[in-house]
Amino acid sequence: MNAADTLHHLASRFSVGARHLAEPGPSDAQLQAMTAVAMRAPDHGELAPYRFQVIRGDTRSALARLFEQAALDAGKDAAAAVVDAERAAAAPVTLAITARIDLGHPIVPAHEQWAAVGGAITNLLNAAHLLGYAGKMLSGAKVRDVNVARAFCNAGETLVGWVVLGTPRSPRKGEARKPPPDRVMVPWLPKP
Repeated sequence: MNAADTLHHLASRFSVGARHLAEPGPSDAQLQAMTAVAMRAPDHGELAPYRFQVIRGDTRSALARLFEQAALDAGKDAAAAVVDAERAAAAPVTLAITARIDLGHPIVPAHEQWAAVGGAITNLLNAAHLLGYAGKMLSGAKVRDVNVARAFCNAGETLVGWVVLGTPRSPRKGEARKPPPDRVMVPWLPKP
């Protein structure tokens, strides 16, 4: 694939939720390749202030139970909690993303570390797309649930959310619902 084809293909990426994903998900070797691409995101100080924890196979049911309990703890009824559990286990592969931001780093401010986390997630999703998979970044109230966060985080880490990955059930087509590039990339005009 030449550069123009690669850019065209990347511009066709859409976020695809778990209920629109099917097996197969990325293999271990593909996840390693995606992680290698994720780690090429801009990262001042080469801190890699993130971790990706793989949830697949039998661990999906453990994630489902964790989400079901979090839903019940948040006041949802049993039927709604079961829906949360089913959604948690729907994707062939889920990656839990945690961040370790060093607020006292002498050179790299926190906002640059957070930018590295976001860049890594973006690179990972773009790599998945180039490999023929689809996915989506998810967060929401569950990242703030104490028991959910405890299940994924070591001391000093923040649960950022989850990336769901798998084979898209059907191709997404059409234009993105975002502003056109000429509204995003604009000339800078110095202020008087």
